[in-house]
Amino acid sequence: MLVTAYFAVFSLLTLCVGLELTARRLTPPQPSAAVNPAFRRFQTTFLRAYLLALWADWLQGPYLYKLYRHYSFLESQIAIIYVCGLASCVLFAPFSGWLSQALGRRHMCIFFCLSYSVCCLTKLSRDYFVLIVGRILGGLSTSLLTTTFESWYVHRHVEIHDFPKEWIPRTFTKAATWNNGLAIGAGLVANLLAEWLHLGPVAPFLLAIPFLACCAWFVLTDWAREEADNSTDGEKQTVLLGTPNGGVAHPSARARFSRSCGDGLRCLLSDRRVLLLGGVQALFESVLYIFIFLWTPVLDPHGPPLGIVFSCFMAASMVGSLLFRVATSTRYHLQPGHVLCLAVLMAFFSFFMLTFSTVPGQPRPHESFLAFLLLELACGLYFPALNFLQGRIIPEEKRSGVLAWFRLPLHLLACLGLLALHGEISGTGAGESGSGTRHMFGGCALMMLAALMAVVSLFTLGRNDTDLKLEGTRGEGEIF
Repeated sequence: MLVTAYFAVFSLLTLCVGLELTARRLTPPQPSAAVNPAFRRFQTTFLRAYLLALWADWLQGPYLYKLYRHYSFLESQIAIIYVCGLASCVLFAPFSGWLSQALGRRHMCIFFCLSYSVCCLTKLSRDYFVLIVGRILGGLSTSLLTTTFESWYVHRHVEIHDFPKEWIPRTFTKAATWNNGLAIGAGLVANLLAEWLHLGPVAPFLLAIPFLACCAWFVLTDWAREEADNSTDGEKQTVLLGTPNGGVAHPSARARFSRSCGDGLRCLLSDRRVLLLGGVQALFESVLYIFIFLWTPVLDPHGPPLGIVFSCFMAASMVGSLLFRVATSTRYHLQPGHVLCLAVLMAFFSFFMLTFSTVPGQPRPHESFLAFLLLELACGLYFPALNFLQGRIIPEEKRSGVLAWFRLPLHLLACLGLLALHGEISGTGAGESGSGTRHMFGGCALMMLAALMAVVSLFTLGRNDTDLKLEGTRGEGEIF
């Protein structure tokens, strides 16, 4: 497994470079935003802090399960810790957007840095309760990371700078490109600290803390300066006194949050396309949380460098996202609906393979590793395809409310899956030998089959809907 992991990461990184060069050749230039110095300064100010936050988040990925095992906790106990983290996402995710509006977007970004730093510090403790508290803080921090930073950027982009809305995806496309590279690098650095330097699995968590501190510093200084320099006189007063952007709750924030949730639920129930797309997202992404829990106990007994394996996963995901860019370019014209269907089908085959490669007493780690890579490749195709369809199906003014409802069944399904795994391990004692893991992979395969049926139903319903197709490729009578 050691040689396989290093060979895989080298091959995947080479493939990433080739696909990136190909994608750049096929992507038409967009000079209007690139030559605008004000936009570039604003974009740089945002990305400097945001990428530090993402880097600190990725550093904690490769050795989380390994750390709990290092502290001699059983797999069933670790499952409960993961469930607590997911449950905190369920509880805090609906309120994170409201808190950003009520207490101030910039202040919530600083709070994210603080809460995530405390989460990392709890990893120094061997106390089970302390680790659970740390995981709950991790769930809260993840919810804030996915909402507050983007909320600050979009608000400043549209309301203050009055830049064209069409430029917003360019910033997040750049962030996504950097994010893929950071994820790969995080695995390499974590492996260097934990295994090459023999500092143990807690070292990457401690390294994340200074980067979170740097992120908070940029938010405190650069973002505050940006707000002061680019606000009107009245808005400068609000920054100084602590109103919506600065930090004191706006009296209508709670009403806006309630209205957003209500509008989202009505949109979800009134449009069958939105309901089916939400079902696909809940099924697909819930099994990803189960995969995040299970990949380490499946591979770790066979001695692979976990940081390198993590980098392999992230490189495979990057390959998938680059393949999406190439496939949907003006040269190939593949529809995002086709890509989404392919991604779900690949995920199904991945979990189907895992039900055979994790047979108790007859593990086949190389096949399991290949199946995991296939799943990550599917993720790279899935997310850009899903984002495109969400942008076309869900009205922009209702999107935040709808996505909040999407995340609820997503996290609940993941929690139920981990609880089922915990129950099987605790009840039979066979989980440590792999039978519980194999059954869980079988359940994930069935969920992917259900997601595939939902994808087919979605695009059968909208087979002639031009909104679900890329412009210039509107074939008549196509299913997608």
